[in-house]
Amino acid sequence: MTSISVGVISMPNAAYAAGTLAGTDIQNVASATFDTAGGPVTIQSNTVTIKVDELLDVTVSSSDPGDVITSPGQTSNVQSFRVSNTGNGDEAFALTATVANGGDDFDPSLQQIVIDTNGNGVFDAGVDVVYTAGINDPVIAPDQNITVFVITSTPAGVVDTNRANVSIAAAAVTGTGAPGTSFANAGQGGGNAVVGTTGAQSLASGFLAVQATSVTLNKTATILDPFGGNRPVPGAIVTYSLVATVAGTGLLNNLVITDPIPVGSQYQTASMTLEAIALTDAADADAGTFNGTLIRITAGNVPAGQTRTVTFKVLIP
Repeated sequence: MTSISVGVISMPNAAYAAGTLAGTDIQNVASATFDTAGGPVTIQSNTVTIKVDELLDVTVSSSDPGDVITSPGQTSNVQSFRVSNTGNGDEAFALTATVANGGDDFDPSLQQIVIDTNGNGVFDAGVDVVYTAGINDPVIAPDQNITVFVITSTPAGVVDTNRANVSIAAAAVTGTGAPGTSFANAGQGGGNAVVGTTGAQSLASGFLAVQATSVTLNKTATILDPFGGNRPVPGAIVTYSLVATVAGTGLLNNLVITDPIPVGSQYQTASMTLEAIALTDAADADAGTFNGTLIRITAGNVPAGQTRTVTFKVLIP
């Protein structure tokens, strides 16, 4: 009686999202066992070797948690994207950023694409390498990813709440196309390269959001005359109130309020306040100074929707 058994010999491989690594040889050997007068005999078939083709796949996604905040005229906006090789071979990818996308409010100016060289996920000017197409296309291992930064500048004419769509695309340098498209002998390890379900290219968008502030300054005066009334007679004290109101979104930076002492009046020593807190006249640690002709209040950074109120007093001599 003759019996036949079949065995498979294969090389061990790590598990990857895209499957067995490109260039891996999958070997198969069959065996047959049969009985003879001299006892059982085992023979082996020829070895069949199949080289795994490279699957070309990639995904791109935004790494920012939300809109990247910008302001009118701002330079060096930094948007972060992740490029992931979801294929099964080491592959170089060409990168293309687009700033003129429809359906948004403005188009920023593209400055450069930068590759996160040290892998910390943070843009480090002078450390991370500027990308040049065809020169330093990043080579990404299977199931690995890199961070890419798109650096732009914002036009001066944008207004509060405007948004801009900035996108970046990655395409396999070996080739792109309809899923299943094959490039003969172009895969890692000498096999073919076959386009996967992503078409070997992917695109993702991120948004810039403008936060712009404006400020209005309103000045009022109240009078207390020597007789308890409100008539501007000699001896009357005039209290000026300056209210700065910040509108829009974001932060108004370095608000400074100045006011010259009116001719025909005399500044009252140490009468300045900011938000009802008394200030000294000297150039010291607090926010107020009086130089003999005008008051100067440094109100600092003021969030939109808030006000800052300054008061001071003069005497009508």
